[in-house]
Amino acid sequence: MNVSERLENNLVQADTSSSILKLAIHAVGGQGGGVLSNWVADLAELGGYDAQVTSVAGVAQRTGATIYYVEMAPKSGAKAVFALSPTPGDVDVLIASELMEAGRALQRGFVTPDRTTMIASSHRILAVSEKQTPGDGRGDSAEVRGSLVSGAKDLICFDMEKLALENGSVISSSLFGGLARSKALPFPAELYEEVIRNSGKGVEASLRSFRAALNFDEAAPVTRPEKAMPKAEGPRQLLSEWAGLERRVADLPETVQAMAHAGLRKVVDYQDLAYGAEYLDHLETVLAADSAELNHALTESAAKYIANAMCYDDIIRVADLKTRGTRSTRLRQEQQIPEGGIVQVTEYFHPRTEELISILPAGVGRQADGSPWMQKILGRVAGNGKRLRTDKLGGFLMLWLAAGLRPMRRRLLRHATEATHLGRLMDTALTAAKTDCALGVEVFKCQRLIKGYSDTHARGHSKFDKVLSGLASLSGRTDAADWLRRLREAALQDENGEALEGALKTIQSFTDT
Repeated sequence: MNVSERLENNLVQADTSSSILKLAIHAVGGQGGGVLSNWVADLAELGGYDAQVTSVAGVAQRTGATIYYVEMAPKSGAKAVFALSPTPGDVDVLIASELMEAGRALQRGFVTPDRTTMIASSHRILAVSEKQTPGDGRGDSAEVRGSLVSGAKDLICFDMEKLALENGSVISSSLFGGLARSKALPFPAELYEEVIRNSGKGVEASLRSFRAALNFDEAAPVTRPEKAMPKAEGPRQLLSEWAGLERRVADLPETVQAMAHAGLRKVVDYQDLAYGAEYLDHLETVLAADSAELNHALTESAAKYIANAMCYDDIIRVADLKTRGTRSTRLRQEQQIPEGGIVQVTEYFHPRTEELISILPAGVGRQADGSPWMQKILGRVAGNGKRLRTDKLGGFLMLWLAAGLRPMRRRLLRHATEATHLGRLMDTALTAAKTDCALGVEVFKCQRLIKGYSDTHARGHSKFDKVLSGLASLSGRTDAADWLRRLREAALQDENGEALEGALKTIQSFTDT
């Protein structure tokens, strides 16, 4: 049976009255939602349907998706009247480009168990609200998926982003394959492929991605190839020094080696080989106070959190990352920019006066920190923020010169401040570990509270100080480690610190009774 005959049979089986099929697509910027909605409309037209496409733009920065809406009806003597936007409880097919967008659609009532076929990619893109949470703000993917299973009539849900990338395409093509797989629309797969061919752009890659989603075996085990550790390259002298550092890692207990190696790579990439040697010196100091009875848990924890403390965010680090060639490659891949395509990149910077002071030499920085007139001058330099076009020589050079301050970093005020913090972290953890190793581990984990830069960094330090202030009330308790963990988790719950204040009052009552 050829395509036209199959279409004729499908149209006969469909309700050929004025019934309208209603399809909504929830997608965020850069995911090809507009392309996908146009493909669906073209599919309807080729299949003998009238169709209309509308869209309602979402808010930028992952606080909302753009909703593309397609209505279609079999061609007849009378022209169908289509709506401009979807109505809760009145959607036949909903396509979501990411799992949480599917959850939002369900929450808003667009997905109903007696009617809606849901096609969703199971991968995640963190929303701004998830990133803003001081701790782990990620939504529960398993819970969302469970809700979709019970909330939709039919569910097609697997990692369509991964399939698209593996086939050199974008997610719109694999979502189109998921739609064909669902058989929610009365069109054969061959017609979907004809739509892709007629589009004329990235046809072969789109077809591969479409077919991968159409024929995806959800029962097949997921295999994730292990990433090979990149081989170090560079001058012979530096490679020899790096090999010496790796030998020091190999001499550590086996349970510590994996984390220590990751930490070493991080700090060397952040600064240099000498910084890596300093990192291992700190780690060996902790090891000397550790015990094998708990599988060197203190040293393993230190391997992670000492590296994080040494790799603090500053203007130099931001400039370094933004001027790396790998970033340009990543931006082009994410935006699907063809080879040779012209790219304009605008970077927005709004450093506080304190951050400018922090990249001054330590002595000058301390003087500036206590001088109102120097702060006023630096405040004018910071202004209301800067927009730098790093695709132009001038903007790129400004960041490149800032990144070039890296060899001087150890002599700057910010490094002196962070080194003092690291010393306090280690002293507190090692002191606690003398009587309670588990408590020492929890002290190292409090480094989680400190992240980012500017106001976020300042709030993190404030919470760190408050959490450690609770150690005095926990002295001598057998459950001290558990209570310190509770304090840390309370600090990570909310930005304002209300939960932490409540937890501190609880442990302060221990010494009052």
